[in-house]
Amino acid sequence: MTSTSKTPDALPRQRVPAAERRDALIEAAVHEFANGGLHGTPVDRIARRVGVAQPYVFSLFPNKRELFLAAVERGFELTAETFTRTAAEYDPEIALPDVDVLKAMGMAYVELLSTHRDFLMLQHHAYAACNDPVIRDRVRACYARMVAHVERLSGAEPERIDDFFRSGMWLNVAAAMGVEDLSSGSEWVRAEQDR
Repeated sequence: MTSTSKTPDALPRQRVPAAERRDALIEAAVHEFANGGLHGTPVDRIARRVGVAQPYVFSLFPNKRELFLAAVERGFELTAETFTRTAAEYDPEIALPDVDVLKAMGMAYVELLSTHRDFLMLQHHAYAACNDPVIRDRVRACYARMVAHVERLSGAEPERIDDFFRSGMWLNVAAAMGVEDLSSGSEWVRAEQDR
């Protein structure tokens, strides 16, 4: 006896819209490029992570560099969103003493570094890939937009903005190495010196 009803296994696969696949590829690229960098990450690995063929990736991104840049830009967007949310939630009436909106954004960035390591490592790879002029121009543009964004949100003076970003880079290096302090007197630096 044959049945004309379809079993769940026989149902046709639903097509995933290209926008969703593109987003999934960027998310996979964030992880893979964070671990292998631009030159050490094969596109096929990113494609497999999403369950598509490599040629499909190139139907959505013209080349590997553009996929890398889309991932890098996603990291800058996450940071900008974190700063925007923090500034919107900041209330000077209930803030800790000596914590203004800029300091609150810095504290939120520290939390972001601990919860989104892939974005941290991808940021390092982005700066390392700036020998490529196209990447350098796009990373510079992302960085400049971030500076302008923080200026608008905080209203801080240029000197404080400069300190904020210098401290951010210091935090990036410390977080990448898994330490909290980079100063010459920190315990881990002293321990390394005594080896």
